[in-house]
Amino acid sequence: MHNFTSGADVVSWFGAVQAQDYAGAKWALAVRLKGAKDTVIEKALDEGKILRTHVMRPTWHFVSPEDIRWMLELTAPRINAGNASRYRDFGLTEKVLNKCHDILIKSLAGEKHLTRTELSEILNKANIHTHDNRAAHILMHAELVGLICSGPRRGKQFTYALMDERVPQAKPVERDEALSRLVERYFISHGPATVHDCAWWSGLTLADVKKGISIGGDKLNTATINKHEYWFAANMPEAGRMSSQIYLLPNYDEYIVGYVDRTALAAASHINSRDNALFSNTVIVKGKVAGVWKKTLKKDKIEIELESFGKIEQKPLKKAIDLYGKHLGRKAVIKT
Repeated sequence: MHNFTSGADVVSWFGAVQAQDYAGAKWALAVRLKGAKDTVIEKALDEGKILRTHVMRPTWHFVSPEDIRWMLELTAPRINAGNASRYRDFGLTEKVLNKCHDILIKSLAGEKHLTRTELSEILNKANIHTHDNRAAHILMHAELVGLICSGPRRGKQFTYALMDERVPQAKPVERDEALSRLVERYFISHGPATVHDCAWWSGLTLADVKKGISIGGDKLNTATINKHEYWFAANMPEAGRMSSQIYLLPNYDEYIVGYVDRTALAAASHINSRDNALFSNTVIVKGKVAGVWKKTLKKDKIEIELESFGKIEQKPLKKAIDLYGKHLGRKAVIKT
């Protein structure tokens, strides 16, 4: 684990952190901060130090405001190309989308942070229908072109804000520099990994990933294992003795979701079904998936239901559970 001082530092180091499960994604940051409280991560999001938007694959990600503009310039064209058939199905032509953009600008100007429901009502009144998930695609497109991003939450509701009011203007980044930045971030935070892993994570082509590596020069090292080429940070320390510390990770955590091939982390039987290491909260022991867990929030405690794939030492497990309880400000116990 790195010595991060804030959730924003974690996000910046990764480049982006998958975040469609909002509570889980906040814990993904907090566990790398030795159990930072949920309220601390939430505050950073409310203040715009961390943004939650569509920037890769596409799905929700946490991203740094310092990175969002150049990253969208790089990744959004391929996402929009992938969404093109859905835009057509919904009748979202360029003319319709431009009209939507005008309405969103007018509705959100002056830091009027509005929810998806509120924006849908405004669009409907302008004869732009938002049924059948049409609103989601309208708003995603507006995110991808850099018009809107996440605003502060209102209670438990998410809001949208104009990016120009939420994110400082920044000097444009040339495409080659952006390629180098994103590819370097990936391999430094996820390496050792392959070009196929990076292409999956970023949505870039294999050619672009390879170009990003070549531009990066001596910042990355490579090694060939079982005929597969792996890339990693040039200053990555040599592997030492595996820590006995246990980690409770959320579903979609970057430790697992950031790769095409996850067989080094878990047995095939645990990664090839919907109830697998990708879609479940996982227990990590000595770097590998050793079980899955679920939580139930009670009035005065959190119950952790654990399904282990083998023997798990109880003392480090208790420390991991206590850390999660600290994050949510409640006592956490194993369900008996």
